[in-house]
Amino acid sequence: MDIRSMKRQMLLMAVLLITNFMAVAQTAPDITDMSVKPRIIVTTDGEADDRASMVRFLLSSNEFDIEGIINSSSQFHWVGGTGWNAFHPVDWVKEYIGYYSKIYPNLLLHDNSYPSPEYLLSKWKVGNIDGGGNYDERTEGARFIADVLLKEGDSRPIWIQAWGGCNTLAAALKIIQEGHPDKMLEVARKMRLFLIWEQDEAYQKYIRPNWEHFNIPTIISDQFDCMAYIWDKVLPQHVQLYFGKNWMTENIIQRHGVLCGAYPNKNGAFNGEGDTPAFLHTIDTGLRNMENPGYGGWGGRYVKIRNNVWLDPAPSSDFAYPNGQWGFSNSWSKKMEHYTDSVNVTIRTNYFKPIWRWLIDVQNDFAARADWCVKDYASANHHPIIRLKNSSLDIKAKIGEKIVLDASNSEDPDGDKLTFHWWTYLEPSTYKGTFSIDSNKRKVSLKIPKDAHVGDTIHIVCQVSDDGIPILTKYKRFIIEII
Repeated sequence: MDIRSMKRQMLLMAVLLITNFMAVAQTAPDITDMSVKPRIIVTTDGEADDRASMVRFLLSSNEFDIEGIINSSSQFHWVGGTGWNAFHPVDWVKEYIGYYSKIYPNLLLHDNSYPSPEYLLSKWKVGNIDGGGNYDERTEGARFIADVLLKEGDSRPIWIQAWGGCNTLAAALKIIQEGHPDKMLEVARKMRLFLIWEQDEAYQKYIRPNWEHFNIPTIISDQFDCMAYIWDKVLPQHVQLYFGKNWMTENIIQRHGVLCGAYPNKNGAFNGEGDTPAFLHTIDTGLRNMENPGYGGWGGRYVKIRNNVWLDPAPSSDFAYPNGQWGFSNSWSKKMEHYTDSVNVTIRTNYFKPIWRWLIDVQNDFAARADWCVKDYASANHHPIIRLKNSSLDIKAKIGEKIVLDASNSEDPDGDKLTFHWWTYLEPSTYKGTFSIDSNKRKVSLKIPKDAHVGDTIHIVCQVSDDGIPILTKYKRFIIEII
């Protein structure tokens, strides 16, 4: 090949690369569009709290499209581990889907979008379950994840949740990097990661140096721990009532079918579901948290610390973000777990507030879904529907301008009485003045405060609850930008 032909070929390759990049950019999903269900891949090490989370996950499976349920390992549980580190046999996933199959016909009475047990079984694969950080083995689970990420024709985001380690995810991404390097950007634009700590070294050793620069939205959570085994130490007392033996036994464990009956529990009380925030984040409650991890929602609220990686808001200025792995050994949660003095207990309580502020609603949602396992539609409660007279949840307004927010068209599918609560969500708002709203009317009017600045944002939440049993709540978040 002569020099002129080589230059022509190199130019052609450059044009093709640019064209491919533009095509990816043009077809990338708008993650602010919550009218479509997110896609979900779960990787789990099968610990007791994973199995408890799986009960709630399956009962919530009408809220998202499940693309994979993959056994993996972690630094805590692996094949060959002994004692507490022992690995729970992988068939537990099949066992739980079997329990789900028993109550599936009744779930359909409440929502016909629940996936069939056969579909769920087709999505169950075994990934890297040996040494915690081993991502070199191309297991069935790793190949399955890679195939899902490479599959064309569906540009919706794929939320990959690591309930255990990241080894199987890393193995899948390595398959793509080595076999389809031209697809890495396209795959990266699909991915959203929610990691319950970094439970092995795979993220730091492989994913971070090879994929993080693509700015994949990545949440690495520590605040999840208030829903894990330390819940009875760190949750406020008024929230703990919904996790204790009486509430859990009455509303979940007893007389609610075989799936709820299989819920691993703590002498009848809440077991600990440390992995549940990962999928609570992907339930469209109306809080719009999937648009931005900093907005806050059922899965917590986070701050960006590098690239597009989001960690927990620091409890105080005394806490420094880790440079490397964010996990058990340097967890802020574990550092604060044994606080007893009032000052530090208050700091700890505020640290977990991005999750616990919603947990009564979260538990009532769980109780309703448990009812759906055994009750007909007329005997159970269902979520209210918020209908707004305002056409947009994003509002641009000038200082001093009057705005009316109206949810009076809201309704309840069961005919229950609705109550309304409008409030200012201060933490994600960039406006830091004195204005706030707290109203229980169906519609509210407000005037943009004089101490606001151009570019400030104010987050207003409309919270609507019914008076059914259990009480169910939905939300709408308005974001007002000062122009």
